[in-house]
Amino acid sequence: MPSQFAKKFIVGPGKAVSLAKIDPRDDSAFKGKDQAKAQTQKDAEAIDALQDKLYAEGKHSLLVVLQGIDCSGKDGTVRAVFNTCGPIGVEVTPFKVPSPEERAHDYLWRVHEACPEKGIIGIFNRSHYEDVLVVKVRKLAKPDVIERRYEEINQFEKMLSDNGTRILKFMLHISKAEQAERLKERVTDPAKQWKFNPSDLEDRKLWNDYMAAYETALRRCSTAHAPWYVIPADRNWARNAAISRIVREALEELAPKYPPPDGWDPKTVVVK
Repeated sequence: MPSQFAKKFIVGPGKAVSLAKIDPRDDSAFKGKDQAKAQTQKDAEAIDALQDKLYAEGKHSLLVVLQGIDCSGKDGTVRAVFNTCGPIGVEVTPFKVPSPEERAHDYLWRVHEACPEKGIIGIFNRSHYEDVLVVKVRKLAKPDVIERRYEEINQFEKMLSDNGTRILKFMLHISKAEQAERLKERVTDPAKQWKFNPSDLEDRKLWNDYMAAYETALRRCSTAHAPWYVIPADRNWARNAAISRIVREALEELAPKYPPPDGWDPKTVVVK
């Protein structure tokens, strides 16, 4: 069950969502920037300790889906929430335009291949939801094909859940004005110019269509076993604090433990 904190952001199964009514700058869940940053650091350290136990126990996995329009902060979230973790046991998969081989398979083929094995925290930077977002907005598939994908995704995620994968899906909700500022920074900052793609401006013209596509995906695909959370993301520190707390709580609910010695007694071992 989601905690009282998580309930501030969760989308109830089948519940209609109006992103226009959710303030992307909302930071009311925190007592201020300094408190939120301190909480993020503590939660990141707790996630590191829990991830170590998750890996050692090898009974469950955690899948974290980060989905958002361009410049919403997916990369920054990974750094803030998971960089404290060691490299063993955490895998990040960025989903880009499908390759020819991927296009020759069903749209979930590349996603299933990237799902975390038991003991692993898997992080999707974009995800299978591109196939009901950009594919829908850009009209890259027929409407009836896209329509059936919502239930296919629900069934896919249910199968993952039934087989020991805890799923958390975060929609990073930024305003159009904030995106404009971040795009300008990508254009002018030499260290960020590599991130800029002129096609981002074309997608920006379709902002309302994207928001409508997100609202449909959130309503159709937030389930008890794979909930969606809408995270106000104009303020990076509030975004990071919200996600780190929800991830920590999910891991604490899994309650991973270090396994006992297998077939040997520590009391009988003498290291000389």
